Amino acid sequence: MILDPNHLSALSSILRHGSFEAAAAELAVTPSAISQRIKALEDRVGAALINRGTPCTGTPAGLRIAQHAEDIGLLEAKLASELTLDQASGPARVRVAVPADVLATWFIDAMAQVDGLLFDLVVDDQDHSAEWLRRGEVSAAITVGGQLVAGCDSTALGSLRYIATASPAFIDKWFSEGVNEHSLARAPSLTFNRKDGLQKSWMFEQTRRRISPPSHFLPSPQGFVEAAIAGMGWGMNPIGLARSALDDGRLCPLLPDAPLDVPLTWQVGRVLGTALAPLTSAVKKTATKARLPA
Repeated sequence: MILDPNHLSALSSILRHGSFEAAAAELAVTPSAISQRIKALEDRVGAALINRGTPCTGTPAGLRIAQHAEDIGLLEAKLASELTLDQASGPARVRVAVPADVLATWFIDAMAQVDGLLFDLVVDDQDHSAEWLRRGEVSAAITVGGQLVAGCDSTALGSLRYIATASPAFIDKWFSEGVNEHSLARAPSLTFNRKDGLQKSWMFEQTRRRISPPSHFLPSPQGFVEAAIAGMGWGMNPIGLARSALDDGRLCPLLPDAPLDVPLTWQVGRVLGTALAPLTSAVKKTATKARLPA
């Protein structure tokens, strides 16, 4: 099926900005023209592509087609570069799923090394970035736990080390008699969001018990560190974010020599491997400075 590039650009712009009006402004056409393009595209594929609302969002079919359009843009940009052609449409856009902690610790440094790309990041809990790639809604992803996605080239990046940390006063209050099944069940913990299983994984490793402590939900890596320093709870913090607070004593490990190492993998849709080779190189280079060896 051949899809009109103007229709695809309208769809991508609506999903990027959340409205027909903003898409019209970006593409320098009227909102009516955008509406007509979307109707024509929906008629062509025989399915609704946009959930009309504030903001507008994509249906599963709409998200998949929009990602297809961005993949085409990456391939065209690569071809134009190889043939030294002018790129009248400007930089290509790449959508990447990245765990929040990876973004907070080192992924920005990788992006800064790559010219000619505009980034559209999907930031999710560390256990779920593979799902975005599996559904075809991103071109590449940093995944955890060795989850390999069919149809993708993968590169092991080593592990991101987490430390169970809390303030000294919090440890004195809640763990004065040691870190064990009973104290962990009572002490307030910090959780990134309802998908976050790091704290429970660490507790299981230490106790071999499934423990569900009271928890604050705090979807911010830096906020996670600050909340632990403030004594709100204990949580699994990437060593790269917590190092200064550990060094100056504002945070302490709950247990010495009990890290949780989370393996990371860079995965790229195989058809885009060549087009995204510069990004892959930057990711591999930057990861070596920020994680444990593979």
